[in-house]
Amino acid sequence: MKAESVTIRPLQTFDKRVKVLGSKSYSNRYLALAALSGEATTIEGALVCDDTQFLAGALRAFGHVEVEIDAAAERITVTPTGRPMTAPAEEVYVGAAGTPIRFLIAMAGHADGTTVLTGTKRMQERPMGSLLDALPGVGVTAEAVRGNGSPPIRVTGPSFRGGSTRISGAVSSQFTSSLLVNATRAEQDTEIHLVDDLISKPYVEMTIAALAELGVTVERDGYTRFKVAAGQKLRGGTVAVEPDASGMSYFLAAAAVLGGTVTVPGIGRTSKQGDVGLVDALVRMGCTAEVTDDSITLTGGELHGIDIDMETMPDVVPTLAVVAAFARGTTHISNIASLRIKECDRIAAVTTELRKMGITVEEHADAMTITGGTPHGAVIDTYDDHRIAMCFAIAGLRTEGVVITDPGCVAKSFPTFWQTLDGLHGDDTTSTL
Repeated sequence: MKAESVTIRPLQTFDKRVKVLGSKSYSNRYLALAALSGEATTIEGALVCDDTQFLAGALRAFGHVEVEIDAAAERITVTPTGRPMTAPAEEVYVGAAGTPIRFLIAMAGHADGTTVLTGTKRMQERPMGSLLDALPGVGVTAEAVRGNGSPPIRVTGPSFRGGSTRISGAVSSQFTSSLLVNATRAEQDTEIHLVDDLISKPYVEMTIAALAELGVTVERDGYTRFKVAAGQKLRGGTVAVEPDASGMSYFLAAAAVLGGTVTVPGIGRTSKQGDVGLVDALVRMGCTAEVTDDSITLTGGELHGIDIDMETMPDVVPTLAVVAAFARGTTHISNIASLRIKECDRIAAVTTELRKMGITVEEHADAMTITGGTPHGAVIDTYDDHRIAMCFAIAGLRTEGVVITDPGCVAKSFPTFWQTLDGLHGDDTTSTL
């Protein structure tokens, strides 16, 4: 979407069944694993977005696989070329794709030659030091080109042999996931020892679930040690991706603030996506929910503030913050320091934009406190961050005069978001777009 801004059309209420695109986290994991399996793999229900497109392009650049994307069919096919995995001659640019670059840093350790990975200006500020410190333990030589722990990252391979390493889990769980994914191609057993508490644990659970789906088991001691035995074979064939819980969050929030009802099929109580936890948070705030094995239905109610630790579901903090702006009383969201190093500083961004709408927000280093009220319209800056754009769009469903700048940034994770949002109106009047 190339428009400079979008004015959100308010809605009284709704009762809709909403199709959410496939999980970005699972799509990235299956795509990376397929590239390491040595067998043809078809990913059905895949999310085709900026992140997966950048990852697909990087995998092609190594030469050992071809990646075909059928966006209309929500299908990605990975086929071995029979050629060895070789470092690309040019820098590999991944835009703002955080999970892909973290997976690729370790994956480049399997390629012959020197790989340089880089991204947007913001990506070149994001910390990768914990992963760089852990890679020598499994044989990989990797360094930040500017010596600051951030991209561009230079990796020399083939060197990922496996072995034992230690890693911090305090900055990002994706570092641990990167080692787990790439251990599948190591010639030795790979043991990963966490030196501190692992944040965002559900994302590692998703990695382990994806590995299991493709035939690789992980031995573990809770969240302190993980071991991938060498010699296990990743299967090819077909895998299916469930809907994205982070993408679902915006429509749950819409039901919450409008007193409406939304049903999202294809995801349910067995999901390992941590962001499904938003359902319980909204129920605590006054909504009602019905969760089955393969669907989630949420109905809004009289909202009130809560005190909640959201360390396990940081991506939906902005969504909950917007809901809190309409709730009676205060909502305190804690243990969210990781939001400072996302596509933007999401604590600062949400605080700034809610204050524009007349809402009182206290900002802390790792927390925020929102006092609910009656938000008014405002022009919302989105900081080139898809989640800021989408969560504040939900505020505009209840509040007249909400304008979202740079709406095209949603392509990072939910390219059909604006059409899906517009579908809540269920009429043929002038589009939100």
